[in-house]
Amino acid sequence: MTGSTTKTRVLDALLPGGRSAEPARWQQQKSARTRLRIVEAAIDCLVKEGYSGLTTQDVVERTGVSRGAMHHHFPTRMDLVGAVVEHVFFERMRLFLEDYLTKMQHASESERLEIATAAHWRSVQTREYSAYLELAVAARTDVELDQFFGPVARRYDEVWITEMIEAFPHWRDQWEQMKLASDFVNVLHMGLLLQQPVFGEARTRRTQRLSNEVLRQVYAGILVV
Repeated sequence: MTGSTTKTRVLDALLPGGRSAEPARWQQQKSARTRLRIVEAAIDCLVKEGYSGLTTQDVVERTGVSRGAMHHHFPTRMDLVGAVVEHVFFERMRLFLEDYLTKMQHASESERLEIATAAHWRSVQTREYSAYLELAVAARTDVELDQFFGPVARRYDEVWITEMIEAFPHWRDQWEQMKLASDFVNVLHMGLLLQQPVFGEARTRRTQRLSNEVLRQVYAGILVV
């Protein structure tokens, strides 16, 4: 399976509601653009103000849309939050796959692990990932938010586990080890991102080198858990 096919399969499985097809009519296209502007503005609110700062009033002011347009697309704050959650997960995966698959085209076998982990590290330094962290932390104590965030987070994980064997075919004979390696990188990079202001660049790079060595041992069958 080609990289483009893998990317299409994964992204189709994670496509947010309302983005299943390119609108054919001008009015539908305009409506889709307005909806996306609202969602993007909501992400800016999350990144800059945190979950408590995400309000429909702030989004209206950032986008310049009317209250009527806001209510048409998102009748309640939680409707907006649900759209933001889906969009953030979709964009995170899209950016990672574009980065990873582009660099993998001419990579040697020995380069693949570092390319994958480097692409993932870049993916956690995006505004989409910042918004994801804000939502993940808030969902721990906000039951209403968790009703939206939890199911989408689990679907994202399920789709990635199902499809990543196509994105990483060299792990095909080590499927369980591959899933463990993916979990390891996810939690390590989240922790490193949060600790980076404390650790600084040098300690962060050392930890990343340790991570790459652990992954090489897992892939070689030297380290088995």
